Amino acid sequence: MLDVLRRIVLEVSAANNLTEALEIIVRRVRQELQIDVCSVYLRDTASESQQQMLLMASEGLNPESIGQVAMKAGEGLVGLVAERAEPVNLENAPDHPRFKYFPETGEERFHAFLGVPIVHHRRLLGVLVVQQRERRSFDDEHVAFLITLAAQLAGAISHAELSGEVSNHRGQIKQENLQISGIAGSPGVAVGKGVVAYTLADLDSVPDKAPDSIKAEEAAFKRAVASVQAELDEIKQRMTAVLPAGEQLLFDAYAMMLRGDSLIKRTIDHIHSGNWAPAALRDTVRENTRAFDEMEDPYLRERAADVRDIGRRILKHLQAPSIAEEKFPERTILVGEDLTATHLAEVPPERLVGVVSSRGTGSSHVAILARAMGIPAVMGVEDLPVGRLEDRELVVDGYRGTLYVQPSPELLEAFKHLQEEERELTEGLRELAQEPAITTDGIEVPVYANSGLLADIQPSLQSGADGIGLYRTEVPFMIRERFPGEGEQSRIYRDVLEPFDPKPVILRTLDVGGDKALPYFPVVEDNPFLGWRGIRITLDHPEIFLTQLRAMLRASVGLSNLHIMFPMIGALSELKGALQLLQRARDELLDEGYAVDMPKVGVMVEVPSAVYLAETLARRVDFLSVGTNDLVQYLLAVDRNNPRVAALYDGMHPAVLHALKQAAEGAHRAGKSISVCGEMAADPAAVILLLGLEIDALSVSVASLARIKWVIRSFSRERAKELLDQCLTMEEPVAIRALLDNALVQAGLGGLVRAGKN
Repeated sequence: MLDVLRRIVLEVSAANNLTEALEIIVRRVRQELQIDVCSVYLRDTASESQQQMLLMASEGLNPESIGQVAMKAGEGLVGLVAERAEPVNLENAPDHPRFKYFPETGEERFHAFLGVPIVHHRRLLGVLVVQQRERRSFDDEHVAFLITLAAQLAGAISHAELSGEVSNHRGQIKQENLQISGIAGSPGVAVGKGVVAYTLADLDSVPDKAPDSIKAEEAAFKRAVASVQAELDEIKQRMTAVLPAGEQLLFDAYAMMLRGDSLIKRTIDHIHSGNWAPAALRDTVRENTRAFDEMEDPYLRERAADVRDIGRRILKHLQAPSIAEEKFPERTILVGEDLTATHLAEVPPERLVGVVSSRGTGSSHVAILARAMGIPAVMGVEDLPVGRLEDRELVVDGYRGTLYVQPSPELLEAFKHLQEEERELTEGLRELAQEPAITTDGIEVPVYANSGLLADIQPSLQSGADGIGLYRTEVPFMIRERFPGEGEQSRIYRDVLEPFDPKPVILRTLDVGGDKALPYFPVVEDNPFLGWRGIRITLDHPEIFLTQLRAMLRASVGLSNLHIMFPMIGALSELKGALQLLQRARDELLDEGYAVDMPKVGVMVEVPSAVYLAETLARRVDFLSVGTNDLVQYLLAVDRNNPRVAALYDGMHPAVLHALKQAAEGAHRAGKSISVCGEMAADPAAVILLLGLEIDALSVSVASLARIKWVIRSFSRERAKELLDQCLTMEEPVAIRALLDNALVQAGLGGLVRAGKN
């Protein structure tokens, strides 16, 4: 059965559309199980209630009934399967009280009935049915086979539904307001026209072909490479005004690929082996990306995307060297299967308003650059029908990681209204951002800025931030092709520290692993989030750690604002090891004649064990800072980069609140301060709770800073404590959220209530 299932799945995957896929399934299931009838009923998205089940394909029933027979919710045996969302296996279907006879199907001859639900992400899509003339109960093997097949079919149906194929099959108008979920990559809301990246250059579609002239093919390939090199040089020059030199190294990495033997020489070798240039390039790209694609680590898969991007660019010039430069609409939303940083750079900055990629995470190059440029982005949209989004009206909700396709006039108006409200709110809060964040009962709560790019520093200075609460030092490592040296790192850190002096700047030591990997230092693990990451890597590689610590200390000479923070501390021994290396780095520099002071040192609370060790850790450092992104992930056992479980990731979960309470109390018992630098610090509702917990400081993105200051200035600590006490008695995150949203509205901050309510 497994072999049969595998063959059917392969055939279905190769189908050109949903209709063909369904026909393959009903034909092959009927053939392999040696039964009389196999049919597929799908939820009718054209019906008002969307609860009606429509016969979409069948082998064995009257062909004229396909597309005509429909059952309402709870009607007939198909309706029973849909209602229960579990298999129904009957020896003689007509005897069942829910049986309903449809004369147009010709099914009066069939007695045995087995129906299994087709479910995708908890949503019922349809029912798969098999029938037989004789009276019999289908055995467990048949039931298991159909359940497995239905699960495989669910993804294909969902994708087809989003593509509009279900509606098009019935001749209906394309659906409006198709909502597709992904991962929030960069905050904000964008409304515009979809532009699909590289609709012409498809490496996988290139056929084999013997060249008429090997020399001519080689020459054409070299010309295409030269054109791409020129193209990348032009892009890099264009981005000079948008990104500083450090972040432009990514484009240098692309240029290195174009000079490397692994791409150029291998392609020429394939040409000389008897293939034309496009197919030779295709084979080279496949060889170079195969190893990356098989890796679990998301960042290493991003490297494969870079190789494919270069391959597509070369192919585009091979296929159509005279194609004019693409014209981008005034409000371009860039869409792609595997978007890369250079795709963003190709669009004139004043025209790019949103980004949507079916692959990638919040830590991919595209997401990092989108945040730096202030462009809303949704990543990891698994069911994205990329090929159908060209020139379609789209709405990108970068707050919730949601894409809306073909929005109705009403929805479009609602989001445009939200955009206008956000613009007005931002303008109205501009002056407030320069004021200190003081509660109504006189308690000042510093609000710092999170950063990871040098491009963020100037906006952070102008935003009214009280300092940098988290500088992610791994970002300069991620956009290079090697470990940056001590002098190089020191210059980067100096550029961060100096503009803010004497305001504090917290440099977090290298935090890679999990969903953040380095291309030149691969970490391949079955479970990277629970593996070798953060402080575990740097303690195992003191040569890397000491270089970074020395660079930080050297950068602080003559300044007074350096704070160093260690990530992923889960045990006291790890903290002791890190402190010993920091002391060693300082002693070495003192011996070399550098006048370096010992900076203030902190620990990130993001591993659950650190919550219970908060007081112990705080007694040995100067401050604690809660990284709620990872803490929530670990407490709730939810991968925050996985859209399949995104709904389970909730900072308002009671377990999270109790953990934060314990961490704050532990820090304060030790007489030390505690801040929050994760996403919860930028959530207006959560900020109320953080005030009640007596969190001493917050650190947020520049875009969120003014709004968070507004929340702090609108509540007293006593009122926040009252709300916190109420929330700590609640058992459901939705109830906690509702209470806090209501408190925001009562305080006159209704404009800050989650975009999801609009």
